[in-house]
Amino acid sequence: MAMVCLSDFEEYAKKYLPKTAWDFFAAGADDCSTRDENILAYKRIHFRPRMLRDVSMMDIRTKLLGTEISFPVGIAPTGFHQLAWPDGEKSTARAAKAMNICYIASTYSTCTLEEISTAAPGGLQWFQLYIHRNRAVSQQLVQRAEALGFQGLVLTADLPYTGKRRDDVRNGFRLPPHMKLKNLEGAFEVCKMSPSFHSLIDPSVTWDDIYWLRSLTHLPIIIKGILTKEDAELAVRHGVQGIIVSNHGGRQLDGGPATIDALVEVVEAVQGRVEVYLDGGIRKGSDVLKALALGAKCVFIGRPALWGLAYKGEEGLREVLRILQDEFRLSMALAGCASVSEIGRHLVQFSKL
Repeated sequence: MAMVCLSDFEEYAKKYLPKTAWDFFAAGADDCSTRDENILAYKRIHFRPRMLRDVSMMDIRTKLLGTEISFPVGIAPTGFHQLAWPDGEKSTARAAKAMNICYIASTYSTCTLEEISTAAPGGLQWFQLYIHRNRAVSQQLVQRAEALGFQGLVLTADLPYTGKRRDDVRNGFRLPPHMKLKNLEGAFEVCKMSPSFHSLIDPSVTWDDIYWLRSLTHLPIIIKGILTKEDAELAVRHGVQGIIVSNHGGRQLDGGPATIDALVEVVEAVQGRVEVYLDGGIRKGSDVLKALALGAKCVFIGRPALWGLAYKGEEGLREVLRILQDEFRLSMALAGCASVSEIGRHLVQFSKL
């Protein structure tokens, strides 16, 4: 079967992944309203395309904190890639490097930071951090990532506790016996994912802990999980270099806004002082264009990356990224933009209810 769009990979993954793995990747919190709204919200945004603009030469490159990437899509941090493909995060890292984009490796990877770094030397890699109750563990992870050449530290702010994902509860989800949370081996007695594992995350984390992180590392700090202008202001005030507008793929607080809807408020609050990115609901190249028009510097994909892995590992993920890249280039051209710098708020309007 020809893989033409990202939903083709979704169908394949749903058909061939074990049910517990599929349910874990697909899960949203509670009724999954926010998860589904992340996708639906894009349908309410319409283009205002411009004509006769000379789009014979297209430049879709952009920069993330000064580093050039081939197009404004990266890979969001998601856990347990070995559930999708035996080589796990190593395949993800290789695909990201091959496409010259950013890969954010998760604290909850099934490969070590060292394995990820070695798999794709010279690739643009950031490290996503959960702050654990045992602060020494988090400190060690940050310092390992910096020593290995990771170029950014992404602090996830929206998980003081795990959202209720009903299918995981029904399935009694845990990692298979042969998989481990490799970055945390030896750090805790529990290195199997069990329902209680997230209780190791520190729910007392506050904005002041960004100062603590800044004392540990020279890496730029990007905060992930911001949905309001109030928190965007606080992020800037506490010296972060980037914000990822994210609702954790709808896996945390159900009933929160779609990320593309929250983006506008965050971008207005930030006023260009830090870079703003977005994840959640990106399924087409035209979605990427809409996010950039509303002020995102780059978007990150979560579930679609896992679908690509489930299809053919590194090769499957590269195919997903190539499809998004081609769709983004085509959408830009049809909207009348020859370079990323020409994309702006004038390009979109929200549909009137």
